[in-house]
Amino acid sequence: MKALITGASSGIGRDMAIELDKRGYDLILVSRDRKKLESVKKKLKGKNTEIIVKDLSNEENCKQLYSMVGDNIDILINNAGFGIYGEFTETDLDKEIEMINTNIVAVHILTKLFLKGMVKKDEGHILNVASIAGFMPGPLMQSYYASKSYVVRLSEGIREELKKKKSKVKISILCPGPVDTNFNNVAGVKFNLSSLSSKDVAKYAIDKMLKNKFLIIPGFTIKIGKFLSKISPNNITAKFIYMMQEKKK
Repeated sequence: MKALITGASSGIGRDMAIELDKRGYDLILVSRDRKKLESVKKKLKGKNTEIIVKDLSNEENCKQLYSMVGDNIDILINNAGFGIYGEFTETDLDKEIEMINTNIVAVHILTKLFLKGMVKKDEGHILNVASIAGFMPGPLMQSYYASKSYVVRLSEGIREELKKKKSKVKISILCPGPVDTNFNNVAGVKFNLSSLSSKDVAKYAIDKMLKNKFLIIPGFTIKIGKFLSKISPNNITAKFIYMMQEKKK
């Protein structure tokens, strides 16, 4: 069994690689940072681990990755992504486009290309890493929240199509809240809520994915947050999120 993980050089991606390695999976680890990928590989016990250095904010690199790997993948984990903090009129446009390309375009391309092969074989699993942010408006991190909403809605639509086909292929979305990873440093924020460890989130995600759970939300507090966002009007949620985001400066 073989799994491909993007954004595998740190955080949740790294820890999901370690978790799948414990379960005997061969791995393909993808990131833009070779040094960090090699460091992750050294932590793994399995001998069949391949590292591929690709910047997935580039559309052609996404297509090249698929061409390099082909359809010999049992699990695809779209984990690569990052966030940007700040008012929409003040954040850097080029950085936002890079984020959109990584969080949305890369996920779209890789999901589409690998899913086609899985559907033909009638087996396989895709885990798209979204966020609890994908279920609510996100002032001061509006582009990031919107990007994760795309991942949620895309995955929900695909899930229904697979069900109608009676396909054995499965798709899941991981929607964590704050996690203790390098995300905070990249986004330039500090969470006020307590963060879960990436190790715990990774184990929980892999356990639920292998049980064919579609919506995977680690932590009771975040589950409550998801429920409240569903029953609260968006304008009220946006006001609350704004107050929470302001404290991250």
